[in-house]
Amino acid sequence: GEELKGGRLRLLAGQKGGGRGRGRGGGDSRDRGGSGQRRGGVGKNKNRRRKCVNIVSVEPHRHEGVFIYRGAEDALVTLNMVPGHSVYGERRVTVTEGGVKQEYRTWNPFRSKLAAAILGGVDQIHIKPKSKVLYLGAASGTTVSHVSDIIGPDGLVYAVEFSHRAGRDLVNVAKKRTNIIPVLEDARHPLKYRMLIGMVDVIFADVAQPDQSRIVALNAHTFLRNGGHFLISIKANCIDSTASAEAVFASEVRKLQQENLKPQEQLTLEPYERDHAVVVGVYRPIPKSGSK
Repeated sequence: GEELKGGRLRLLAGQKGGGRGRGRGGGDSRDRGGSGQRRGGVGKNKNRRRKCVNIVSVEPHRHEGVFIYRGAEDALVTLNMVPGHSVYGERRVTVTEGGVKQEYRTWNPFRSKLAAAILGGVDQIHIKPKSKVLYLGAASGTTVSHVSDIIGPDGLVYAVEFSHRAGRDLVNVAKKRTNIIPVLEDARHPLKYRMLIGMVDVIFADVAQPDQSRIVALNAHTFLRNGGHFLISIKANCIDSTASAEAVFASEVRKLQQENLKPQEQLTLEPYERDHAVVVGVYRPIPKSGSK
């Protein structure tokens, strides 16, 4: 009786084991086949996506000299003045228009206050082809290179930078771009470089100093033509870290008004920069002659 009982137990155990084996083997093989089919489906979708990516175009932005790249991801771009070369590792895209290949450089708003202002919807930047621009606080030339693209070979950008380390990078950028004139001087003393710079149409300032409004005013009185425009990037923490950002911006606007710099527009740079604003305005506006 015990042997029979033991035999039955062994037989039952064998059946259970076989069942498990068949279940695993059969189930796995079918599942693998199914997953293989699914993988094939994913591959087809990837090919479809690749085909879609190839359809790209570039549209002119409402600001002259600035463009919008339409592709897998839309981006702000400028027409590369020196094809085949990047300035700060930015992506370059080539688009064929009317049988002619044009190379554009993507403009990162997280690395450029001017790009952030454009994407934020600023009404006017006043920087356009053939403009003469004085750029205060040029740093390594990231934004300056895009200004160089916008103004083209017939324009000029005077790039003022006091830091010698950043100035070296700026000079290297200017070697390939003939419309950039690097000026390694302190923007607080415009008379030191008055012999290098002619009258300009626009001043762009990104110096992040407590006396930034005074620096812009000194340079405007020296180099900016009557009726010319200015763009100033204000970092609230650099001017007064104890006051609210709105109070700092209002205070800076009042200082500009006292120096014949008439602000016309103010724009925060959220979400690209925290507690930053760009103020755009006109210097000594030319009175409009009355119609006869």
